[in-house]
Amino acid sequence: MIGAGGLTEAVVAEVDAALKAHGLIKVRVLEGDRAQREAWLQELAERLDAAAVQHIGKLLVLWRPKPAAEKTPNPQRKPGPREYKIVKPAKQPGRRPEIKTVRVLGNQRLTAGGLVKKAKKRQKSAKKAAAAASA
Repeated sequence: MIGAGGLTEAVVAEVDAALKAHGLIKVRVLEGDRAQREAWLQELAERLDAAAVQHIGKLLVLWRPKPAAEKTPNPQRKPGPREYKIVKPAKQPGRRPEIKTVRVLGNQRLTAGGLVKKAKKRQKSAKKAAAAASA
């Protein structure tokens, strides 16, 4: 929103942030005549490397392509499900082997025979179990 102070650095910074976030924005102008609003629209477009789309009354519309979002990997995130191809030989000679794709989650494992098994619960020590039972 451009107020009585005109086109200040703070207004330009806010418009730039809005263009980065949304790409297409509307800026409302409260002061100035038509020629002044046109001048502000052109100045904003030049300073921010944006396209002046429309000027309707006291509303200025600007467009700039959104920058590509940089995706940073989260180091604390655990790996997702893994997919394995299992090839089992045919029971009868001369036949094609059986090929199966299996998804294995984080708490599962793949056996040598091609079965998916859940991980077993972690064993507790005998000392800790005895201490918990006596308490």
